[in-house]
Amino acid sequence: MELKATPRKSQEKLAPGMIPAVAYNKEKNVTFAIERKAFDRAFRQQGTTGLFDIVIEGGETFPALVKAVQMDKRRREAIHADFYMVTYGEPVEVSVPVHTTGKSQGEIQGGLVDVVVHSLNVIAPGPRRIPQEITVDVTNLHIGDHVTAGQIKLPEGVKLAVEPDLVVLSVLPPRLTAEELAAEQQAAQVAGMVASGELSEEAAEAVLEGDASIEEVKAEAAEAGDEASQG
Repeated sequence: MELKATPRKSQEKLAPGMIPAVAYNKEKNVTFAIERKAFDRAFRQQGTTGLFDIVIEGGETFPALVKAVQMDKRRREAIHADFYMVTYGEPVEVSVPVHTTGKSQGEIQGGLVDVVVHSLNVIAPGPRRIPQEITVDVTNLHIGDHVTAGQIKLPEGVKLAVEPDLVVLSVLPPRLTAEELAAEQQAAQVAGMVASGELSEEAAEAVLEGDASIEEVKAEAAEAGDEASQG
């Protein structure tokens, strides 16, 4: 996608509607200005994986990728853009968004697909062969399953730039309701009290079955102890 720009020196005042930008690689950097609205439209379409042809008025033209965008948090609009110059036919490392497709078996059972890595670093054989996204089919995944970077099928010629055992997503068990969580916490508390001798196994069973509260069985145990000492 072509993006028109005007030459600009550092700290030079900008024309209305323009934002400062810089493009660089290991050998040089170029400062220029671009129209904010045109950049916003283009960036929404291309993102950080789309290739831009920067055309500087009266100057050079070069291919580049968006490296970073500084935003005005209040107005939610771009106020500065960084581009990374690339060369056609040469490998380039990029961060590509990860998306899922399908509904996992784990989700059908009430679980949740948790995407841990939302963007994956890969090396494309050239700027024109950068994948726009990496799609992972989760259809056959069950609760407890996970997918690593090395298990993902990449487009031909594209290689991982991360460790293959990096976990990208996993299928989690159903989340506990507030009642289920409270029951688990109570069970753990009761088990600890039985182990320490504070509760008998019979009293613990009464608590877990809902026949009595911990306070009630502790009070009963205390009363029984008092009666035994008096007797």
